Amino acid sequence: MSLTRLALRRLPRSAILSPSTRSAHTSIPQPPAPLKSYQPKPSDPEEQQQSPNVPGTWSTSQNPKKFVFDGPRFEQTDLSLQPNGLSAMGMVQEDPVRMVNGRRASCDGGGGPLGHPKVFINLDKPGPKACGYCGIRFEQAHAAH
Repeated sequence: MSLTRLALRRLPRSAILSPSTRSAHTSIPQPPAPLKSYQPKPSDPEEQQQSPNVPGTWSTSQNPKKFVFDGPRFEQTDLSLQPNGLSAMGMVQEDPVRMVNGRRASCDGGGGPLGHPKVFINLDKPGPKACGYCGIRFEQAHAAH
C-alpha cells in the first residue's frame, strides 16, 4: 500500500474533501482594480501620458502610467528617463481604411516573409473591418455594394 493511502486512512473522513467541496472553500485571487480616478490628459507632461499619440489608457484593466511604477518591481521611477514609444493602436488608427471592390479582402501583412499568414476578411456588413493580425482596416467600396 502506498504512503498516500496510509496517510489518508489515518485522517478522519471529514478532513478528506471532494474536489467540489474543496473548491467552494478556496477563493481565487483577484487582480487589483485599476485606478479610475485619474486619466492623463493631452495637457499633462508627456512622460505621464500613456504614449505620445494616445494620452489616456485604452483598456479598462490598465492603470495610468503615473501609477504603474509604484510597485517594488521598478527601481528606475524617473518617468522622464523611461522610453515613451508610440502606441500601436494610435498608429493603426492613422492608417487610412483600404477600400476593396468585392465582398472579401485578403491581408498577409505585406513585406513578404515579414508579414503574417494570409487571412480573408468578409466585408458583407457595412463599415470597416480590421485584420486580426495587423489591424489594417478594409471596407467594401460603395460602388461595389
